[in-house]
Amino acid sequence: MKFVVSSTELLSHLSALSKVISSKSTMPILDNYLFQITETELTITASDLESTLITSLKLDNIEGEGAIAVPAKLIIDSLKEFPEQPLTFHIDGDSFNIEIFSDNGKFSIMGQNSEDFPEQPTLNTEGTSSINVSHVVLQKGIDKTLFATADDELRPVMNGIYVELTPDYISFVASDAHKLVRYRRTDAKAEFESSFILPKKPAGLLKNLLPREEFDVKLEFDDKNAFITLSNYKLICRLVEGNYPSYNSVIPTDNPNKMIIDRLNFLNTVKRVSVFSNQASNLVKLNINDNQLVVSAQDIDFSISAVERLNCEYEGDEIEIGFKSTFLQEILANIPTGDVMVEMSDPTRAGLLLPAVSDDDDEDMLMLLMPMMINV
Repeated sequence: MKFVVSSTELLSHLSALSKVISSKSTMPILDNYLFQITETELTITASDLESTLITSLKLDNIEGEGAIAVPAKLIIDSLKEFPEQPLTFHIDGDSFNIEIFSDNGKFSIMGQNSEDFPEQPTLNTEGTSSINVSHVVLQKGIDKTLFATADDELRPVMNGIYVELTPDYISFVASDAHKLVRYRRTDAKAEFESSFILPKKPAGLLKNLLPREEFDVKLEFDDKNAFITLSNYKLICRLVEGNYPSYNSVIPTDNPNKMIIDRLNFLNTVKRVSVFSNQASNLVKLNINDNQLVVSAQDIDFSISAVERLNCEYEGDEIEIGFKSTFLQEILANIPTGDVMVEMSDPTRAGLLLPAVSDDDDEDMLMLLMPMMINV
């Protein structure tokens, strides 16, 4: 087999696929890319058994057909050192020897038998749901929720993004039991009601691939796997099995205390003040009254403390509530608007953080943060 390919184009595709390959794989064959050559194109696959990413390159100069497994680290590391130039690959299907000819040299690699590479999963034709989703909606849904997913071995359903499809909207939900994010789009709908839990790793892969996408994304899934088809890539992933908790029941609906404040000023104040918080708890206190927010933190062990005051618009009774500063910073960093609204009922119940004014009527974003006990 023989084909000619641009060094930078091949590197671009392999780099995107490299994020699938696990450093802790128990199957040595999964440290390789699967190259499949047909008359017109080169198809490359990478997998860790849970997630499989496939890409194709249309090529003109191809002789012969077949498949071979190519060592991933070796091919990536070598391609990084090439300037843009055509590379000619000669592959011996019997000995699995690969020779790469550049403008000035020749490089030899030993491949492996492609038959050792695991087969791709297939969808159950009877129980498969299919929908086309805007790449912008999918990208934003993942961007806004991925940071809130958990790392909980005991509750694997919390380790992914819960995607809820209805005839009225598509929702993306993530929670680690301390914070919860719900990102909903009313301009993206399905003709049916369904849901699945997208694991964290494939969600991260999509987060990197979707900014390059220009067209709608085809989403197909059954009770075990999802197939997500982009223009140049196809992602197959095993879904998280289990039922996602009833997230709507934890969102407080009656919140009489409402504060509107400049998001960046609030975020930067929390960053500064939290330096003085106790390292174990990261507790920052918010005291809100008469259109003024006082942010404070202290670490009694080291006799350090900090207080900052900010102007805000506030409706409600005076309230003092404590939050873990790292979670509060994450949430404030992921709200896209200039002003943020904080809704609270009392110091023991979750606070809601929302964009004060939404730039997009089709977009509904809600972030929830559980409070911490303040030791008076």
